[in-house]
Amino acid sequence: MPEYEFVDVYVPRGVSRKEATRLLTDHAEYGHWELDRLSLHADGSRRVRLRRRIIRQVRATW
Repeated sequence: MPEYEFVDVYVPRGVSRKEATRLLTDHAEYGHWELDRLSLHADGSRRVRLRRRIIRQVRATW
């Protein structure tokens, strides 16, 4: 079962759709995040939850 770490990003209502897309694309490209959940609120703000897989290294035994 993979383990994930999460980060919540709040995008205020004044941010255009294009700017929000650029912000999330940067997170995905440089931080290896993927979209987990997006909530669009009535006031136009967005709450985005991103996730990325935690890779655990196993210590090699000699």
